[in-house]
Amino acid sequence: MKIERSLVRRTVAVAAAGATALVLAACGGADDGGSDGSAGHGGHSAAASATASPTPSASASDARGGHNAADVAFAKGMIPHHRQAVEMADLAPGRAGSPEVEKLAAEIKKAQDPEIRTLSGWLTAWGEEVPAEGAAMDHSSHGMDGMDGMDGMMTDQEMRGLEDASGEAFDTAFLELMVKHHEGALAMAETERADGAFAPARKMAAQIITSQSAEIERMNGLLGKG
Repeated sequence: MKIERSLVRRTVAVAAAGATALVLAACGGADDGGSDGSAGHGGHSAAASATASPTPSASASDARGGHNAADVAFAKGMIPHHRQAVEMADLAPGRAGSPEVEKLAAEIKKAQDPEIRTLSGWLTAWGEEVPAEGAAMDHSSHGMDGMDGMDGMMTDQEMRGLEDASGEAFDTAFLELMVKHHEGALAMAETERADGAFAPARKMAAQIITSQSAEIERMNGLLGKG
């Protein structure tokens, strides 16, 4: 009987030890995640981290749609600026004294009309208000600190003077005023290139700098200032 009781105790002990080993092995496998990549406790934490919400900076960028305040200011400022250049160009037929000035005016209109439409489309897509026809440009909106004349915009008096001129007088006034007008556009475009985030707007700004710099040189040549 003693031998039987001893055998029973020994069998129970072995079984208990085996069960303990199985439990420890199971827990260890869960913590390690297993060689097949199935997630245990540690794997769950990694998955949760991987599916976490995007960083605040990423969310803000998505909300902006790739543009920033400088892009909005550029579009809102350049639209009325271009409109005035087109209005000036429209005066050339019938008033210009030289074919060179009339041709230049036509080229300015041809270049800037499509840009007005593009700029307006961007503002609409961004949920921003497109400047109304005839609206004066907000100088402060494009970093000019509200200083009159810094954007090259013509005054009402200058526009009336251009409307009343013809021949050589028109040519001279048109060229001098348009040079100043272009210089204002260059300043606005440089600001966009430096501060803007919207790639198409920055590309347009670069094109404006290239084309209008060439036109300034051309106009100064016609004025005898080359």
